[in-house]
Amino acid sequence: MNEFGRKPKNASVADLGLGNVRAAYWNLEPAELVEDTILNGEGFLTDTGALAIDTGEFTGRSPKDKFIVFDETTKDTVWWDGSFNNRFEAEKVEPLLNRMRAYLMNKDIYVRDCIACADPEHKLNIRVVTELPWSNMFAYNMFLRPTEEEQENFDPEWTIICAPGFHADPEIDGTRQHNFSILDFTRKIAMVGGSGYTGEIKKGIFTVLNYVLPQDRNVLSMHCSANKGEEGDTAVFFGLSGTGKTTLSADPDRQLIGDDEHGWTANGIFNFEGGCYAKCIDLSEEKEPQIWKAIKFGALLENIEVLEGTSKVDYSNGSKTENTRVSYPIHHIEGIAKPSTGGIPKNIFFLTADAFGVLPPVSKLTTGQAMYHFISGYTAKVAGTEAGVTEPQTTFSACFGAPFLPLHPTQYAEMLGKKMNEHGVNIWLINTGWSGGEYGVGERIKLPYTRAMITAILNGKLDGVEYTQHEVFGLNMPTSCPGVPSEILDPRNTWSDKAGYDKKANDLAEAFVENFKKFESYANEEIMKAAPRVVQNA
Repeated sequence: MNEFGRKPKNASVADLGLGNVRAAYWNLEPAELVEDTILNGEGFLTDTGALAIDTGEFTGRSPKDKFIVFDETTKDTVWWDGSFNNRFEAEKVEPLLNRMRAYLMNKDIYVRDCIACADPEHKLNIRVVTELPWSNMFAYNMFLRPTEEEQENFDPEWTIICAPGFHADPEIDGTRQHNFSILDFTRKIAMVGGSGYTGEIKKGIFTVLNYVLPQDRNVLSMHCSANKGEEGDTAVFFGLSGTGKTTLSADPDRQLIGDDEHGWTANGIFNFEGGCYAKCIDLSEEKEPQIWKAIKFGALLENIEVLEGTSKVDYSNGSKTENTRVSYPIHHIEGIAKPSTGGIPKNIFFLTADAFGVLPPVSKLTTGQAMYHFISGYTAKVAGTEAGVTEPQTTFSACFGAPFLPLHPTQYAEMLGKKMNEHGVNIWLINTGWSGGEYGVGERIKLPYTRAMITAILNGKLDGVEYTQHEVFGLNMPTSCPGVPSEILDPRNTWSDKAGYDKKANDLAEAFVENFKKFESYANEEIMKAAPRVVQNA
């Protein structure tokens, strides 16, 4: 076996039980990984210099095949909900790991040392071992890159082994099917097999941090984007897909801290990552100029198509998947915060695209409401966004990131409420969805209006205005906002059919209450008092 490239002193893949691989390539530069990918026939360069690859059978995460090892470490701490935190028996780990090692025998592998968490006090050293060069390039893009000095004496706390070509046998290995993503908190190892979707690598470590930081370090882990202004004021944006999280946090007048994963300490927030992983279906320079410009050499495009006879990407083509993606190092974005840290947030935004036209475009939340809506994590899907969706559907994802939460959602929510009270943080619910009626009847709230609301909040322009309370949800709605027509600030006013609005508001309130039933036994009184008021037989 040969080991090439820069590697730490006294480090070898033999330490991982991989002494029988053909060659191990350590910490290769992106250009070398691009070259290997192309020579292997696994990708090509687009007209902008980005590397394009296909992830194969899986073009997204597979939540039902994500497991956490059930042992003394996790049995009483993990929220075993059966949806995202599925049990994997401890005695099955070593046999499965040995079968992965045997699969990699006599193959070339790629090893990368990288770091999660931009705050040095909380950094997590990670060693990523991949079967494919482009999987290793994804790790280079998405995690923080150690300096030469840090590489010299690198000591990994966690190890990831990613082998897309290895298929598990459920009867032998204890998986659900041939693909799997398994976290072992005792051995501190993550195993990904049977799937080439790179997001499994990124979200595996995010899940690790969501377990370790709140419990061991009193750090609130968050699935959010963040930016800061010229005077250092930090803003945080939570929101599910389609709510505008990336668009609204990408502000040319503010520095981007990160677009997806952050921690909140006693001193401020920090990015977990060293890169961005953006959706690029229907991407355009006009709509997303920062992402558009970031897609150059060093970026990794997944599952895209090109225009016939060219190497120019057709971003409107979703024939392989609507979940086309691009990863790139964060320094591909202009105007980023260096380092990727910020102070205590002054304002936090919960973004929702309410397709029912019920929620106000902007409202200020009490602490109880903030915790309730954080646990709820509401948005709505509209027709055409997914196969089978023909009318608006409610979507709830706890803490705006349910698939990645090993602990019970109320633990994260109570940490948020405590920090909100300690630091006097304002939390706002921003509806980027519909007004004047539900989807198909009303109109989507104009993006310039939403931007104006956020700008007004960041500039303190909503601090002294008059507020009224929403009759069903109890939300505090401003009666005026610079740059926004006052008549749209109370959603009921925008409906010509007031009775229709009242019924739809009650229907949505019922959906909130029904969704929250699974959290009630864990939620405190302040959270429960923030539930919307349902009128029976409305």
